[in-house]
Amino acid sequence: MNFASWQEQQQITQFLHHEARLLDEHRWAEWQDLFTPDGLYWVPLVKGQTDHVNHASLFCEDRMQRSVRARRLEQARAYSQQPATRTAHVIGNIALESQEDAALVVYSTFHLLEWRKFEQRMFGGTVLHTLQREGDDFRIRMKRVDLINCDAPHEALQVFL
Repeated sequence: MNFASWQEQQQITQFLHHEARLLDEHRWAEWQDLFTPDGLYWVPLVKGQTDHVNHASLFCEDRMQRSVRARRLEQARAYSQQPATRTAHVIGNIALESQEDAALVVYSTFHLLEWRKFEQRMFGGTVLHTLQREGDDFRIRMKRVDLINCDAPHEALQVFL
């Protein structure tokens, strides 16, 4: 494990908290802007999955696919969003895993509470963010979300984890 300076740890933590807030407030365009142009959002289907190319995933989305899903969530006639889904992300155990040049790999854990169609669900797991430094800020090159119950049957997952 690498250790970040206090200032760098604060900057990373603030970035992850900001991302969670954007998701909870459905600020999709701002969330999209956190990614690099080739940034990937990946949720593996099985524990320990090593790649997203040769295996099925719960989600494996580039910019266009994230944008399509976000637009679908905002669609006024989307039955699954009547009423609109509400979420609360809680991020913790943030640690710098590795650092190479301008890229950082950051580990964290999360809990997500979702209220959808008058039912409440909870998700949890770990996240590996590969962050690219851009000046004094970061952009997401990859966000890998490993759900604790990734291989369980799920009712339609519509939220961004």
